[in-house]
Amino acid sequence: MRLLTRYQLRECLTALVYCFGAFLMLWIAFDLFSELRDLQESRLRGIDIVEHYFFRIPEFLPVAVPVALLLALLYALTNHARHNEITAMRAAGVSLWRVTLPYLALATLAALALFFVNEYVSPKSGVRAEEILTRRVQKTTGGQRHLVKDLKFHNSRPGEDRHWHAGIYNPRTAEMHRVHVLWTLAGGAQRDITAERAVYTNGVWVFHGVRELRRDHAQDPTLTPVAHPVLRLPEFTETPEEIRSEIDISERFRARASFKTRRADLPIGLILDYLRLHPNPRRDVSAWLRTKLHGRIAGPLACVVVVVIAVPFAARSGRRNVFVGVAASIVIFFAYYLLQQLGFAYGEAGGIPPWVGAWLPNILFTAVGLWMMVRVR
Repeated sequence: MRLLTRYQLRECLTALVYCFGAFLMLWIAFDLFSELRDLQESRLRGIDIVEHYFFRIPEFLPVAVPVALLLALLYALTNHARHNEITAMRAAGVSLWRVTLPYLALATLAALALFFVNEYVSPKSGVRAEEILTRRVQKTTGGQRHLVKDLKFHNSRPGEDRHWHAGIYNPRTAEMHRVHVLWTLAGGAQRDITAERAVYTNGVWVFHGVRELRRDHAQDPTLTPVAHPVLRLPEFTETPEEIRSEIDISERFRARASFKTRRADLPIGLILDYLRLHPNPRRDVSAWLRTKLHGRIAGPLACVVVVVIAVPFAARSGRRNVFVGVAASIVIFFAYYLLQQLGFAYGEAGGIPPWVGAWLPNILFTAVGLWMMVRVR
């Protein structure tokens, strides 16, 4: 690694650590004051609150990392420009694109790390944070909170038209009670299956205490009753993971007004499982879901976008005070945030294509940054 690259990264990383730490402390302080009453009602102790916020940090990262990186870059670059270091670099034959490369590498690593955290860490840590929040007020219901009551879903994949209804579903054991499945086959044949219990084991759904009504074809006016003590149905391709996605996405869609649109808070795996189960979802569900899907990818790439904006802005600023970079980062962040909010809102509502809603701020800010980069003398 060249000496210049090490110097650039050291200055930027130092500022990044301070900026991220400051944002983290501010977020915890503001959230703690706003949620203090709920925390008291949950009877949490000091150690519980510390543990709760530790597991909530991944939720904060999608916002904190890009804005902290933007602030750190503008602070470091403005400081370089103030001391004529950028001018010296360019006078020595180092192009502005070469100056940008270390920051782009850092931003790419940050984007990949953020994507990994969003997909694999944040969902589990969010569940853990909720468990901590209710650990001292749920003694009576303890081990029953995870049970899902009155589960309904429809597998609309081609050739797999099945309507499921379960009185109780345990997602931890993949076990259903009071199960009813209406299965429509090719040619209008039907199998109406009612069972006391069903469990997913070794990749197969096994039904116990089955009462079944069969219709062999659409013109058949009679339903033939059949009883099975145990019925294995390897034809059923619904997996517990897909059912979990059905539960999560259905609940969040119904409560979507209470979720902030900036949060692309559905892991890609859950979204894809749901789309496999529902190849042709309702238009409103499709717009909301596909906007979230694109947002899962576009969100981390904001780290790269801020580099494209920050470098030419700082290079054009000359010998300005470093606080100009701080002020500029705040303005750029709020402009990006506003545009992101508008894009998500219109994309989820179906007013614009989902990919446009999710990628609009990235596309616009990247275009502006590249235009500024080209015009830098």
